[in-house]
Amino acid sequence: MKAILALEDGTIFTGKSFGVEGEVIGEIVFNTGMTGYQEVLTDPSYCGQIVTMTYPLIGNYGVNLEDIESSRPQVKGFIVRELCKTPSNWRSIETLNDYLKRHNIIGIEGIDTRALTKILRSKGTMNGIVTTDENFDFESNLERIKSYGIKNPVYEVTTKEVIHYEGKGFKVALVDLGIKQNIVRSLLNRGCEVFVFPAWSKAEEILAVNPDGIMLSNGPGDPKDCNDVIDTIKNLIGKKPIFGICLGHQLTALANNANTGRLKYGHRGCNHPVKDMEKDLTYITSQNHGYTILEDSLDPEKMEISHRNMNDNTVEGVRYKGVPVFTVQFHPEASPGPGDTAYLFDEFMDMMRKVKE
Repeated sequence: MKAILALEDGTIFTGKSFGVEGEVIGEIVFNTGMTGYQEVLTDPSYCGQIVTMTYPLIGNYGVNLEDIESSRPQVKGFIVRELCKTPSNWRSIETLNDYLKRHNIIGIEGIDTRALTKILRSKGTMNGIVTTDENFDFESNLERIKSYGIKNPVYEVTTKEVIHYEGKGFKVALVDLGIKQNIVRSLLNRGCEVFVFPAWSKAEEILAVNPDGIMLSNGPGDPKDCNDVIDTIKNLIGKKPIFGICLGHQLTALANNANTGRLKYGHRGCNHPVKDMEKDLTYITSQNHGYTILEDSLDPEKMEISHRNMNDNTVEGVRYKGVPVFTVQFHPEASPGPGDTAYLFDEFMDMMRKVKE
């Protein structure tokens, strides 16, 4: 069936629909990964967004039960150049088309995703609509498209209750801001006992389990919307070792009076080079964010940059002076992407060990 993608700047692409029919409005973003579409679809950091995959063939290994980062797809819509209808992989249990249908997600294929990506890179991320309405009229929908916004989606994707995972090692309190399950797996693989807390949990509730360390997860949206979480972080700093990832990285900076800003088109993909300043080594990382910490807002008396993005020199990691706290913008848990920076979980283990001793 014919489908239309219309951007708020008036650009219109015509293709074919897959998944369900209907319409959806969202923020149009692009991901540069060649593989990992299932992890992308289920990453809560994409809540409220319509994701474009820049790699031309998507769906060729189907969908399986292992490569998921949350219980359901989190994207509002999905855009691909070509949808593979006959996947070939021994783990595949269904096609991508059937998977999206089952979860009521609309998709569009057959458009020039390279042209779309160039528009987003030159003009910046913008809103758009994907629709199968044969009588779609852009002008009558323009105000609705432009007015769409993602307001504090963290509370939409966070766990609604505390989840406990058994372990015999360090006890970690993990604040779920839109967590990817591979963060939990990375901790469990290191023997940790893990308590996953809702985003709205207060510092007293988190400290009540007497954790050896605290992790602040990834998540969607503008970090400045999360005022309650920022206040909680202020009350946690100095009490226990803290490791923050992505949104957790940004919120920790805001809790220390730094500032964040929106990137023109964000970093999304599994091939972003980041330099560890202390090791003087560059790693390929998995990323998914539309905001960044503004370097000139960092207090050099309290913070030092530990990692930098080698594409645009933005801040990718911060270590805090005088307290056991470090954070990174990228995803050391990967999924999808390379596991080059998984060593940061080991550094978190070492930090907890030193503080406990």
